[in-house]
Amino acid sequence: MTDTTKKAADNSNAVVHPPIPWALAIIGGLAIDWYYPLNILPIQFPSVWLGAIIFAAGLVLALWATVTIRKAGTALPINRSTTTIVDYGPYRFSRNPIYIGMFLGLIGLATSFNSFWILLALVPFYIVIRYGVVAREESYLERKFGEAYLSYKSHVGRWL
Repeated sequence: MTDTTKKAADNSNAVVHPPIPWALAIIGGLAIDWYYPLNILPIQFPSVWLGAIIFAAGLVLALWATVTIRKAGTALPINRSTTTIVDYGPYRFSRNPIYIGMFLGLIGLATSFNSFWILLALVPFYIVIRYGVVAREESYLERKFGEAYLSYKSHVGRWL
């Protein structure tokens, strides 16, 4: 069978596993902050506690979404086949609650470390996730599930 006659891979073919750019955003933000600290909040502000709460909210959301996907019996890794559209739990409110959890995690860390640079790292992280992961996931799910996914997509927002 030639390359042109092979079936498309039964996965999203995302450009990167989402934890990688998330970790790079944290590491890059902290590295720049170490060399050139730039605060986002006044020093006397209880940024550690506020950041911890935001980070915890993101972690809880990501864990809830992960447990929901696993209970539905479909694959979580982006390089594996999706077997069903999950439209309950946090997926009632967002098509991408795990990524929202990751965004909240970065915001929480930026707040805790009082780091403009970690906050700024949200921009490249968003671009990579939005165009290198989510766009490919959506295209894949449309091909695989057709009208069922389009219906879900029409009443549940990408982010919120």
